[in-house]
Amino acid sequence: MKRFEWVEHPSDVGFRAYGRDLAEAFENAALALFEVMVDTRKVEPRDEVAIELNAEDEKALLYDWLERFLYLHDARGLVMSKFKVEEIKRSNGSFELRARAWGERFDPKRHDARTEVKAVTYHMMEIKRGRGRCSVQAVVDI
Repeated sequence: MKRFEWVEHPSDVGFRAYGRDLAEAFENAALALFEVMVDTRKVEPRDEVAIELNAEDEKALLYDWLERFLYLHDARGLVMSKFKVEEIKRSNGSFELRARAWGERFDPKRHDARTEVKAVTYHMMEIKRGRGRCSVQAVVDI
């Protein structure tokens, strides 16, 4: 199964990420986000970051998940290449996510900068489930 594919958009960048379940689709969505910014094959998984999120629904959780990585990139200069969503569960009317991600500080000598991502959007966002398959779609503002 492919991890993600690009979705055509007239002015921004869209992607659809796939997985056997929602957790794996989220992992691949994070990878797609960083592929917009850098070649993730050149990002070594040196530093680990723990992530815990709460959101009112799954789309808000996807938004917050991707937004957290933009924050880590903008505030701490991190680029990531490996993701593990350990748990997504519904609890007390909201959704909780626990995950870890690995990467390193952006180094312009080793990481070819691609396109700057300004923000995650809800535009065209979707989450689809099928038998043994899940996909998530997002568009990011560039």
